[in-house]
Amino acid sequence: MDNNKKSTTVEKTSETKIDEQKEAKKSSGQKTPSKEKNVTPKEVKPKNYWKLAFLILVGIVLGSGIFLASRVFSLREPTYDKAAVVERKGEPVLTINTKKEKVNELIDFYLTDFQKDTDVKYSFSLENEALLNGEFKILGVPVNFYLYFEPYVMEDGNVQLKAKSISVGTLGLPIKDVMNMVKKNFKLPKWVEVDSSEQTVLIRLDQFQMQNGMYLKADQINLIDDSISVSLYLPDDSKKEDAQ
Repeated sequence: MDNNKKSTTVEKTSETKIDEQKEAKKSSGQKTPSKEKNVTPKEVKPKNYWKLAFLILVGIVLGSGIFLASRVFSLREPTYDKAAVVERKGEPVLTINTKKEKVNELIDFYLTDFQKDTDVKYSFSLENEALLNGEFKILGVPVNFYLYFEPYVMEDGNVQLKAKSISVGTLGLPIKDVMNMVKKNFKLPKWVEVDSSEQTVLIRLDQFQMQNGMYLKADQINLIDDSISVSLYLPDDSKKEDAQ
């Protein structure tokens, strides 16, 4: 009996100590440790350096293209002396009626001699429309173009060419930009004026005078019916004496 009482007393004492320890932990705010969760770190995606390099390269190419295009098509006014205006008075001594073929022969002869010391060549001819054909370089690449005009005879006998269409290979260049290139790079006679903003070329026959002092005046240009008429004038006596 005594042994049973002692064992019972020991068990109660141990239980009492365990309860006291639990109460002490609660009062001190300590928490029983919980199992740590395994936290997997987020995967860091590798940067696509090839894509970044490609975008930088595209930006450089586009920027260079825009810069070069602005340099190519920016117009620097050529410096040359304009020919003096010829006063055409009185009646013509001769009226010439001719066809496109004969006029083209004269134009070709004149331009061949006029461009003999130049590297940039061009041609001008009369078909169903007036045609200017030439070549210039864009980013070092030669580009051939065909610029088509409609000719008009003005009241003062000069001839105005109004640009109508253009063919530049597979490029879609505006007429204004091509005419700027023509004005900037081509050697033109002093009596030919290019107005890229109005897309016109003015052939100033009142500034063109032959070596013997004679001068011309356009009367009619009908390319469809192949009929061209010009008048020939003699110089004034005073100007003829100056020419001699």
